[in-house]
This record gives sequence, C-alpha cells and structure tokens, in this order.
Amino acid sequence: MAHEYRLLEDIALADAAFEARGDSPSELFLAAAQAVIETMVDPMTVTPCWRRPIEHKAASLSTLLFEWLSDIVYLKDAEGVVFREATATVSQTDEGSWFLQGQLIGEPITPTRQTLRADVKAVTKHLYEVSENDGRWVARVVLDI
Repeated sequence: MAHEYRLLEDIALADAAFEARGDSPSELFLAAAQAVIETMVDPMTVTPCWRRPIEHKAASLSTLLFEWLSDIVYLKDAEGVVFREATATVSQTDEGSWFLQGQLIGEPITPTRQTLRADVKAVTKHLYEVSENDGRWVARVVLDI
C-alpha cells in the first residue's frame, strides 16, 4: 500500500484528528488530503467537474503539507466546493526546499446531492507533526471542526 490514513479518535475530542502515512512525500500528501476530503464529504457523492491546480514551495516538508491541507479548507469556504480527489507530486529542490504540484478535483457544494460530513474550519498546529521513519513518511494532523 502506497498511502493510507486513519482517524485518531482519542487525540482531539472536539475536533477531528488523523494520522497519514506514505511511502514517499507525494504519497503522504495524497493520504493527508484524502483524510481532510473524507472528513468534509463522502467523495463518492462528488462529481469531478471542477479542478484547481495548486503549487507551493516551502523550506520544510511540514510547512508545505500544512499549506496544502489549508488550501483544501480555504477553497471549500472561499469557492464553495467540495472534493472527490487530489493529486500531488512533492519534490525537493537543489537548494533543499520542498515543492508541491497538485490538483484538487471536485464540484460546487450541492447539499441535496452530496453527503456532507463535518464543516472543517481549519488545519491546526495542535499536535501537528511530520516525520520520516524507516522510509515511511508520517503526519499527525488535528482539524478544527
């Protein structure tokens, strides 16, 4: 399995928390994005008719992931969209910084057609952690609901 996530029900009682894992930074970003997406909506009820390319550069992988996940929440609020899926390619530049090229795929919110779940307000820094362990990348994220 290249990437995965699991909800952490005993971490944040009033919020939602998850741990994402991937065999590479790109897979970690996909797993974390899917966790945020599925916290907000059942992605199988979202038609893939809206697309937004996302690019970020950051000094650390931790900062880059935080920006990526924050984009998902921001676009849900600012553009009124929910997502079915995401793509992400993460690489390290020659200078040592990290670069993300991704895409969010979804459609405008239509409550009568989509199965909406929690209204995520923000990605938080509470217990936020990104690390690499034995070739596997791991992130712990708490979402403000």
